[in-house]
Amino acid sequence: MPRDVASDDYARGRRDGLRLALAILAAEEAKWAALLGESPSWRTNATRQVRHKTLQVAQARVRTALNRLTPRGDDGIDAELAAAIEAAGL
Repeated sequence: MPRDVASDDYARGRRDGLRLALAILAAEEAKWAALLGESPSWRTNATRQVRHKTLQVAQARVRTALNRLTPRGDDGIDAELAAAIEAAGL
């Protein structure tokens, strides 16, 4: 049974979108990780810990969704996506 090229492109686009989302979440998580415990205010530190944990959970969920959509043996990242991530500074 032949595969539809349009559906393959759509699936690849979805995977690339999830990879980009994962890169953005990783950058945000790193930003909040650097700020943990830095404030003299306990309330601010608690809020930062919650944000950091929320970003970690979001990363795990996006990674799970990406793994479910990625065909076996497709471990590479698209060159165009890698260039977009690099251009965004992530």
